[in-house]
Amino acid sequence: MTEAPAITQDAISAIIRRIDRPVVLVGLMGVGKSTVGRRLAALMQTDFIDADDEIERAADRSIAEIFEAHGEAYFREGERRVIARLMEEDHGVIATGGGAFIDAETRALIVDKAIAVWLDCDIDTLVERTGRRNTRPLLKKGDPREILTNLKDQRSGAYAQAQLHVVTDDGPHHQTALRILEAIDAWL
Repeated sequence: MTEAPAITQDAISAIIRRIDRPVVLVGLMGVGKSTVGRRLAALMQTDFIDADDEIERAADRSIAEIFEAHGEAYFREGERRVIARLMEEDHGVIATGGGAFIDAETRALIVDKAIAVWLDCDIDTLVERTGRRNTRPLLKKGDPREILTNLKDQRSGAYAQAQLHVVTDDGPHHQTALRILEAIDAWL
């Protein structure tokens, strides 16, 4: 278990005052973007929004239905518009879907207008976390470990273009949120 970062409330407040754009969390499904994002937003005393939820709300259908009816290119275009809107609306912390940052245009938009944080963890942790619920369409098409390993190999190069890289573990999400703030502090 990793030791909790030594960061005081005064230090957190000082970091928050220096952040002048949204913090956008990117990474594979299961790394904790939504859960850690909520904790990070609470620490930052700002709001949290999940881009996938907003896409579904805007389209009035599920992401799986959008993919099935219109294909990935259509979905990615709509996803990019929603993420751009969320960043313009001054949301504090935004979690993206696992594939959003893979799209070159969406990635460029996020890197230009936000602080992109790549949340990353080992395959065993991903398999365990994604296995808790049967709601991941990509994982229904074969062995989850093999699929997640392949996705990690394919997507890591794009994720590595985020300004920050924070490794999550099986420790408390609060610790990961603190590590993100420390990484932002060192980067700013």
